Amino acid sequence: MARHAEPTADGPPAHQVRLSARVFGVVQGVGFRYRTMGAAEDLGLTGEVKNLDDGSVALVAEGTGDQVGKLLDWLNSDRAPGRVERVDHSMSDAQGSFRDFRAR
Repeated sequence: MARHAEPTADGPPAHQVRLSARVFGVVQGVGFRYRTMGAAEDLGLTGEVKNLDDGSVALVAEGTGDQVGKLLDWLNSDRAPGRVERVDHSMSDAQGSFRDFRAR
């Protein structure tokens, strides 16, 4: 189920951002996509994660800056499965193109 930004106590919904990331290391064949999907869903994010032919994993996640920051912290932590060597990422405004979070 997709979760949407809720109005804050001060009024409008929190600003939505998009995290685009590429994760390098031993991140295929270790449950990385499905654990990442679970972490993203727990944080209320929408987006997708998929394996790439070069052995890395691509990820797009949308939500509040706080939610996305927590996922980025998780990706760089020992809690992420496999062995993450590097996470290249960028942030931009959310595009609202996802209804939920999926592993492809």
